[in-house]
Amino acid sequence: MKKILIANRGEIALRVMRTAKEMGIKTVAVFSEADRKALHVRYADEAVCIGPPPSSQSYLLGDKIIDVAIETGADAIHPGYGFLSENANFARKVKAAGLIFVGPSAESMETMGSKIGAKQAVSQFNVPLVPGTQEALRDVAEAKRIANGIGYPVLVKASAGGGGKGMRIVNSEAEFEEAIRMAQSEALASFGDDAVFIEKFVGSPKHIEIQILGDQHGNVVYLFERECSIQRRHQKLVEEAPSSCLTPEVRKKMGEAAVNVAKASNYYGAGTVEFLVDHELNFYFLEMNTRLQVEHPVTEQIVGLDLVKEQIRIARGEKLGYTQEDLKIKGHALELRVCAEDPMNNFLPDIGKLVSYKLPQGYGVRVDDSFEEGMDIPIQYDPMIAKLITFGSSREEAISRMIRAIADYKISGIETTLSFGSFVMHHEAFIKGDFDTNFIQKYFEPEMLKINRPDLSAIAAYSAGDLFSQHEGKEVKVLENGSSNWQLKRKQ
Repeated sequence: MKKILIANRGEIALRVMRTAKEMGIKTVAVFSEADRKALHVRYADEAVCIGPPPSSQSYLLGDKIIDVAIETGADAIHPGYGFLSENANFARKVKAAGLIFVGPSAESMETMGSKIGAKQAVSQFNVPLVPGTQEALRDVAEAKRIANGIGYPVLVKASAGGGGKGMRIVNSEAEFEEAIRMAQSEALASFGDDAVFIEKFVGSPKHIEIQILGDQHGNVVYLFERECSIQRRHQKLVEEAPSSCLTPEVRKKMGEAAVNVAKASNYYGAGTVEFLVDHELNFYFLEMNTRLQVEHPVTEQIVGLDLVKEQIRIARGEKLGYTQEDLKIKGHALELRVCAEDPMNNFLPDIGKLVSYKLPQGYGVRVDDSFEEGMDIPIQYDPMIAKLITFGSSREEAISRMIRAIADYKISGIETTLSFGSFVMHHEAFIKGDFDTNFIQKYFEPEMLKINRPDLSAIAAYSAGDLFSQHEGKEVKVLENGSSNWQLKRKQ
């Protein structure tokens, strides 16, 4: 493998390119007209424009991307995540064109890409499943009967896709038919497939996922877990590895279950098996993501492996260079997704220009991004600006380092999730590890961020008032040297 085309954009494209460069592999970037000045375009050895800004006219044009790979002499395509990364038809076409797809087989993607198909496959390997149906719902009356048997509340879910689309919580039989219709309609609009199924709704679960790696020789290992419970609209904002709640025994059982999920689909490459975990640490298979995850850096930090390098090695047909017994957890890592969203306004996108953009630095701090000061955030794509990752010898150290890194990260011109990240890191429930996927609903109100924002006038007023209350009869003066020190001087 001498040249890889990266069929993606932004920070993940840069992430893949940097590893490829370390391995002596040349890179080809593809880009839309909106990304002409993007960092991944400048970093690659070659770059080719593939269309207008909309993804449907650029980054989702699989045939055009394959043509560019052939024209530039690339012998492999890395899909990153999102876009075509879990498109089995694209993976199949890449292989048919005589190129290497850096990812799993199309057949594995198809098995795990359908939530119903995935449940049917893993049930043969005794992987714990949430009670529910293992086939698409066709008859509403039969579906009602099943729901009544499971017991309300139940969850109606789209078989294809993810991100919370085509998902409805049903609390009673009276709501059931409407919920089915709405879920099917949204699933059809989002994924072109209206197949839905139902399962028991686990009310306050933790969302914990296991990273796995498998080679093309039948070897599969798990790289422990990531805690991903802090989410808005079923999309993650804060992740960490390892989880603060798992015992070594549960961790081992979940890891072995994840390996069985991989074996159920003859999986190779990097993949993530997601589980719901209740308050008694019972865990249930949720789905498998057949690609690299956004939050993969926290796993890299605790196991000391470059997951992109492992993907490339596996795609080249190499065996894993380690066994399960060789893998150990070292330290603790956190990740905050720094998104161009306004947490004060229901996390709605806040697109604009990065007027100022200064990265945090120092030991144990990593930033995966693809922006520079003065650049615009394109409205056509995901609003994530960067991933802020901190690492420490303990969870406490990783948290304190994240608090410092957030404070050092300077962004102006747009609203971001940095202030929300600071709120999370300071919250007692997070510090204690006593939280679940309802963290935002339980604890967060937008007004709470006002006390975390660096409003200097408010800080000065508060400090002055505090000083006056403690030192009646004294004069408070600001030094003329422009520093922030305060001087007390008794009246003569």
